[in-house]
Amino acid sequence: MDRKLQILLGAGIIITIISLLVSIYLAGVVFIILVAIVMSMLIMQDTTFLPDIMAEFSDDAKSVVIRNSGNAVAMKIHVAIVPTNIEFDLHSLAVEATYLHPLGQMCEEVKVAVSFENEKGTTFSRTYRLSSLGGGFEPLKPMIPIFGWK
Repeated sequence: MDRKLQILLGAGIIITIISLLVSIYLAGVVFIILVAIVMSMLIMQDTTFLPDIMAEFSDDAKSVVIRNSGNAVAMKIHVAIVPTNIEFDLHSLAVEATYLHPLGQMCEEVKVAVSFENEKGTTFSRTYRLSSLGGGFEPLKPMIPIFGWK
């Protein structure tokens, strides 16, 4: 366990015991808040060192934009664009950085396979179907479109 988490847990247990002397209900509220804070700290630790590489077409569909939207540097990036037989490698891509790879001609629809590593050496892979006629990335699109989304 992380040192900060141990200090937080110890202080929270002491405050819970002190509040138990005042009121059992106050101790319950303090304990629930402590559990919520500890859970959020554990979730925060799990989401560190996670790069997230996204691929999309540029506006004119003549190039592929590779973007790192994660919270860590992506290393050893390998990109394969399937029907055009184009493969290229990137050494690294910083957080919120983009790389533009020209295709030479307009493409209507391609499939992009991306594999990359984080700083610890964990390997990730993603596959994107890109279309010049379809919409781009929409962060607010629900996973299950109900109630006439859009």
